[in-house]
Amino acid sequence: MKKETLSSISARTGFSITTVSRVLSGNALKYRISPKTAAVVLAEAKRCEYVPSALAQSLRTKKSKTIGLLLPSVSNPFFADMASVIIAELDKLGYMTIVVDTMESEVRMVDNARALIHRNVDGIIAVPCGDSPVALERIEKDVPVVLVDRYYPNTRLSYVTTNNFKGSFDACKLLISKGYKRIVCIQGELWSTPNKERVSGYMSAMRESGLEEEAMVVGNEFSSQNGYLETKLLMSIPSRPEAIFALSNTIALGALKAVREVGMRVPKDVALLSFDDNAYMDYMTPSITRVSQPVDDMAKLSVKILLDSIKNPDRKKSSQLALSATILQGESI
Repeated sequence: MKKETLSSISARTGFSITTVSRVLSGNALKYRISPKTAAVVLAEAKRCEYVPSALAQSLRTKKSKTIGLLLPSVSNPFFADMASVIIAELDKLGYMTIVVDTMESEVRMVDNARALIHRNVDGIIAVPCGDSPVALERIEKDVPVVLVDRYYPNTRLSYVTTNNFKGSFDACKLLISKGYKRIVCIQGELWSTPNKERVSGYMSAMRESGLEEEAMVVGNEFSSQNGYLETKLLMSIPSRPEAIFALSNTIALGALKAVREVGMRVPKDVALLSFDDNAYMDYMTPSITRVSQPVDDMAKLSVKILLDSIKNPDRKKSSQLALSATILQGESI
């Protein structure tokens, strides 16, 4: 089927290409085009199922209605859930999303951000990798950039995150209130700001409760394998932990597998508490107690802040928000 164009609609209606273009772009009133003419053009466009050229619109408006979304791991359920909300929110507002998996690589993040700019995206939402904001701050000179979940301290970039310190502190205090003392923390990416804050919250809770000597932090990435391997080692030492605090749901999954493989049970032999929530945790045996981040709110706020920046490019002030987490009680502690 031949693609319909402004020219073909012009030929069939008898109106100029300029008139047809102005009607279909919603500017009939502005250019004093009669309602009768506009009705004829719109009816013909509907009849022939005319679809505007995205490239032509982009060249005319300097906007592509496309947003880049950089994620460190699309296989991680937490980031997959967040991406789903962001994509749905942008779709409601007429934007298309290009999703890129940076595979926890700062180099890939920067290279892909530049590639997105060459694809003429209007803005970028990123869960960043690495510990320096310099590269993304440079990219922000070309398009607005908003960080979500992870962020950089002392950056001018806008971000939406969780109060990871308090969420971790409260979770560790809950374990202590249940009578656990040998609580081991399995952490994620060492450079990640949320990870650093979660470790800090854990250490503060242990210190405040007089358990600093019992504190132990192990691990190095937000993966099931990390949780599995570290737990295997922990279960083999004489003074094995009474409780494991996993700093992500993926780490918790690996830890649970390792506990079961050595013939132990949660929570009878060792308690398990996870940072991050997912619906599947309620269907596990036992259901997992976890720190739930407000993923929907974080995702929607990141979209709102980005689109506000696109519409108001001269606005200099950034938005930096930390939302509260909540603890969902399961049967694992």
